[in-house]
Amino acid sequence: QVQLVESGGGLVQAGGSLRLSCVVSGSIVSIAVMGWYRQAPGKQRESVATISSGGRTNLADSVKGRFTISRDNAKNTVYLEMNSLKPEDTAVYYCRLAIGRDYWGKGTLVTVSS
Repeated sequence: QVQLVESGGGLVQAGGSLRLSCVVSGSIVSIAVMGWYRQAPGKQRESVATISSGGRTNLADSVKGRFTISRDNAKNTVYLEMNSLKPEDTAVYYCRLAIGRDYWGKGTLVTVSS
């Protein structure tokens, strides 16, 4: 059973930084498409950043230049480095793994105060 566990969320002031981590059970990170998604209160879940098995990344326009997605295959972990955070980045952030089917973590809350 594949499990994803996110961590690193918390409360931060606008302009601050956080690094989210997603640890995956099993050594499949290297061959999967990984992604970070977020859902703000009252809004639909949206894609924030994805990284392919080959390392190609894609970021939402709203976070380009501020967020970076990376992976450490040896640690079965995907990271989301978030800088210059804004109040509109406040959301629950979810990790997703796609390999034949989708797997999701339970999410970690990021709150950015103004």
